[in-house]
Amino acid sequence: MTLPEDADARTAELADGLQATLARIEEACGRAGRSPEEVTLVVVTKFFGAEDLARLVRLGVRDVGENRDQEAAAKAAAWPDHLPAGERGVAEAVRMHFIGQVQSKKAGSVAGYADLVHSVDRLKLVGALDRGAQRHGRRLAVCVQVDLDPVVEGGEPDAGRGGAHPDDLPELCAAVDRSERLDLAGLMTVAPPQVEPARAFAELARVHAAVLAEHPGATMLSAGMSGDLEAAVAAGATHVRVGSAIMGARPPLG
Repeated sequence: MTLPEDADARTAELADGLQATLARIEEACGRAGRSPEEVTLVVVTKFFGAEDLARLVRLGVRDVGENRDQEAAAKAAAWPDHLPAGERGVAEAVRMHFIGQVQSKKAGSVAGYADLVHSVDRLKLVGALDRGAQRHGRRLAVCVQVDLDPVVEGGEPDAGRGGAHPDDLPELCAAVDRSERLDLAGLMTVAPPQVEPARAFAELARVHAAVLAEHPGATMLSAGMSGDLEAAVAAGATHVRVGSAIMGARPPLG
């Protein structure tokens, strides 16, 4: 990784975190017999400003994640202005991933800037995102979020992390297929914190196999964060969502 000639101290800090995370992914892929090219790193930039997002893009990041609509919408509009004038063409190659729970009333906004929504977990949201994508004249890739708590031993029912019960996946996936502007990319999950990640992600892989039997194009598996990306890669994750390991401690509010 080459630092820009005008890199400041914060850019160097981000580069260190990014390089360390990419090394972890490479090592995890080696242990799993996979190529690192099979795993996309989504850098989660929530709570950090548009300036940091631009710094990451200059370091080669092309996939960024946000989880709050108000922050994400403002950042999506502003961050390219923080690139040097001669580098702003790269903005078209950057993909914005919305990874948080989506309120139905915010779906129209999210559909206007997100390239992929990871957290579709109910039928009402399918309809709201589809209408939003139609209104913006876009196609929108989505993952159905799976709640693993009901199906892994030690899971905590109604934990509030979002996600559909595995039994509801056929109906949700079929609804995405019937929509006009949504494309079913795959599945996403957040591992229950009280469950061994390897066990949780193994269950996700089983659920994903059943979805693929009906929807062979839904190959994406979004799983793994700063603390458990190795277990996710071992279970077949195609996308890992990493924030603190790259971005550092959350900046103070205000």
